[in-house]
Amino acid sequence: MDAGNRGTTISLRGRRRQAAFSLSGKNEAKLSPSENICPNQAPGYHLLECAVLDPTSSLHRAFALLRLLGEGGPAGLRLTALAEAAALPRPTTHRLLRSMVAEGFVRFDPQGKRYALGLDLFLLAARAGSPQGLREIARPALLRLTASLGETLFLLVHNGYDAVCIDRSAGPLPIRSFTGDIGGRVPLGVGQGSVAILAFLPPEEQDEVIRHNLPRMQQIGLFDEASVRAELARVRAEGHAGGATGLIPGMAGLGVPILDREGRAVAALSVGSIADRLTPARRAVIAQMLKREAAAITARLNPFDPALRRAGAAMEAGPQPDGGEMRRR
Repeated sequence: MDAGNRGTTISLRGRRRQAAFSLSGKNEAKLSPSENICPNQAPGYHLLECAVLDPTSSLHRAFALLRLLGEGGPAGLRLTALAEAAALPRPTTHRLLRSMVAEGFVRFDPQGKRYALGLDLFLLAARAGSPQGLREIARPALLRLTASLGETLFLLVHNGYDAVCIDRSAGPLPIRSFTGDIGGRVPLGVGQGSVAILAFLPPEEQDEVIRHNLPRMQQIGLFDEASVRAELARVRAEGHAGGATGLIPGMAGLGVPILDREGRAVAALSVGSIADRLTPARRAVIAQMLKREAAAITARLNPFDPALRRAGAAMEAGPQPDGGEMRRR
């Protein structure tokens, strides 16, 4: 038999057929145009495409079970619940789950008789997503906003009890800020960007940050817990933090959170400006511009980006702003 056109036996819905495969330039196996194993599809349809399009295929059913397990949370789901939710027979569901347990994509708790997502699936997912990190994804947005607004933009990332500046795009006007340059650190709750992050943390985490940071806030200005919580509620309702706080005379700013897909703040975009330039009308326009850019960044975030767990990772290999040397403060 010719090496470039080998007969291969495949099975679909219990039927065995001979299909001729040939290797393309990308080393991808394709069906010969003379063979059509996908019902209601044009001849030559790819075998994998057929499997995905066919809702009765094992591949389609396995993906459906994985999605159900993802929605079920860490406690997992029982076989009966999975079979009912997937509209599959119990034996079919059990067979698919056993196969995925063997591959490490699903784990089984024999005591609770529950199935949950496995570690191998997590490790595989860690290699997916955007190949770019937060800093690389956000950099064009910083440059666009600086060009449009004539203001200095900051990218801050949540790091423990602090927010750390991992990138900035300088505008034409000299400004002062709490974070200063790249590498600058500020307590969560101080400055518009860090306030935006704190306002969109889960309640338990927010309470812990306030408890820890309140003495630090009071060293910078006149803060009390009631006023902090009132400001966070306002920011969460409006979707942005903004205005002149008076903590740095003559300066004002505005910040919006960058959220992960669960709605938790992982970073923020903020504008630093002179108080006279940030009028109420202009502040509303800037807020909308920042929110659009933040939403676009959220859509491209890789949840396994090291910058979202360790701020310094984003600054180790990223491009330097404005062609300058990185300064750490």
